[in-house]
Amino acid sequence: MRILLWYWGRRGGGAQFALCLARGLAGRPGVSLGLSLSRRNELLAEAHAIDVPLDAVETFGGAAGALLGLARLPALRRRLVRQARGMRADVVISAMNHVWTPLVASALPGGGIPFVSMVHDALPHPGDPAFAWDWRLRQELNVAAGAVVFSGPVEAAVAARRPGLPILRLPLGAHIPAGAVAPGAPLADFLFFGRLRAYKGLDLLRDAFAALRARHPGATLRVVGEGDLEACAPGLAALPGVTVEARWVPDAEMPSLIASARAVVLPYREASQSGVLPIALALGVPVVATPVGGLSGQMEHGVSGLVAEDSSASALAGAMEAMLDPSRRAALSAGAREAGIRLTNWDAQAAVLVDWLRQMRGAGR
Repeated sequence: MRILLWYWGRRGGGAQFALCLARGLAGRPGVSLGLSLSRRNELLAEAHAIDVPLDAVETFGGAAGALLGLARLPALRRRLVRQARGMRADVVISAMNHVWTPLVASALPGGGIPFVSMVHDALPHPGDPAFAWDWRLRQELNVAAGAVVFSGPVEAAVAARRPGLPILRLPLGAHIPAGAVAPGAPLADFLFFGRLRAYKGLDLLRDAFAALRARHPGATLRVVGEGDLEACAPGLAALPGVTVEARWVPDAEMPSLIASARAVVLPYREASQSGVLPIALALGVPVVATPVGGLSGQMEHGVSGLVAEDSSASALAGAMEAMLDPSRRAALSAGAREAGIRLTNWDAQAAVLVDWLRQMRGAGR
């Protein structure tokens, strides 16, 4: 099986996912792997260390660069097809959508190369840019030979958009950078980590933590992520016990940041799945989450974390209060670590993916 893994994004969850999947695929017996990555990918050095053929493509930085770079798209389409043909690829897999993916993917089936789209979100998150979202996903799925998803809601949405399309559902794995060291003593009871966006329910977290703090005056919350917290949850930063760091967190810092909390809290109003959740479990940090999207499917309630009864602030506060119990948290931490062992096994995920690809290839003959 000859696989070309394609991802032209620069940083964040997509770059992490592509790197981990590449490592897993590179170690599979009978698999020949090639990579097409952005020259601006922050993990490019780590990808080069995998020691497989890698084409580093110049992409862009910022919205203006995306528009100016459109003139290069015909050449980039030919370049991706040429790389796939050069390695006689059985399939090209898009690890995560990029703004240029729908404009390039259609060249692959036209060149006789099957294309598989890894779909992380089937709908735009509320408040996120949604320009041409439906068109982008439709373009990708219309030319795809199959799709890979990471939660039940996304699987259902993809199946509805493209009935009959082969779909593989995988768990979203955890990316733990090599050599990461966790701190000794927790710095906060709860950590919210990720982009600061309205759909992530920071206003719910504000109200839930205020109620929790009224009953447990010593409770602490740390909020870390890139964005405008005041726009998402006015007054959260001013609550007693809350510390805020509005900043981008580099990959190498993520494990120590997440492990600095006794629990991670995901107060989302909407979600496909969470990339933070598997990292927390892998580090033995239990999770408190609202019951939305695919979150409850990423962990086992009462074993590796707690799922609030509903998406209200009062229910979230109740789940957070339960997590403050030391003995219960210790049991959940052990369960989280056990679940995390599976989520860091990228070799196993790659094996499932390759078996599915082989079955698809056999069915198409």
